[in-house]
Amino acid sequence: MTEHVGGKLLIIGGAEDKEGECKILKRFIQESGGRDSNITVMTAATQYPRQVGEQYNRLFLKLGAEEVRVLDVTERDQANAREVAQQLEAASGVFFTGGDQLRITGLLGGTLLGRTLHHLYERGITIAGTSAGASVMSDTMIVGGEASTPRKDILSMAPGLGLLRAVVIDQHFAQRGRIGRLLAAVAQNPYVLGVGIDEDTAIIVQPDGHFIVIGSQTVTVVDAASSIISNVSESAPGQALVLSPVIMHVLSEGYRFDFKRRTVMI
Repeated sequence: MTEHVGGKLLIIGGAEDKEGECKILKRFIQESGGRDSNITVMTAATQYPRQVGEQYNRLFLKLGAEEVRVLDVTERDQANAREVAQQLEAASGVFFTGGDQLRITGLLGGTLLGRTLHHLYERGITIAGTSAGASVMSDTMIVGGEASTPRKDILSMAPGLGLLRAVVIDQHFAQRGRIGRLLAAVAQNPYVLGVGIDEDTAIIVQPDGHFIVIGSQTVTVVDAASSIISNVSESAPGQALVLSPVIMHVLSEGYRFDFKRRTVMI
């Protein structure tokens, strides 16, 4: 959930359409100011910043952005440089590419650039991320794990950027069979909502704490706050998880979900 912010988050499950209608990327441009938008593409997550940066630069200009710049941060010293943070300050929209989410937090966490990102979000810009760039949005993120029977030892987690509170995001969700690891994540703290986002699908998180689904597939919300049975604390390595009851919502394009009330908005 968000607190005291004026901005929006567009969180993409990866593999968004880049050749057809490009609905999700067009929506990002729209939310960032349309023809007046100033987009910064952050390539910190990828090992191929030049190729990935150029791809999104061409796409966003083609889709109607006024200005696009690529910001490739490779060292923490660079992320603490005032001139680098100033490049971000002009943005109306920031886009994190896919890759490795630990590269993003390892490079930006605690730096001037990271703080600038938070300030811009509070002031009202739109921040988007796809794949690894989606996972990093929350205060706790999944950084790895197996697609298997839910067990507490099938995944690893780490602190994220903290733009979204009390939520954990998983991406490429249905396509990579990740329901087990999302259940394992919420079992470790049922107060946290699990949100699994399929490929070519996204949620737009509004400042008031609800999201809207867009894209061709679905979003799965896992809520274990009401669970009364759990073996997560005493289960041995390799032991299957017990967690009951668990509420699950599966939502497609146009549906809304209220993070604060934990309900679908009709």
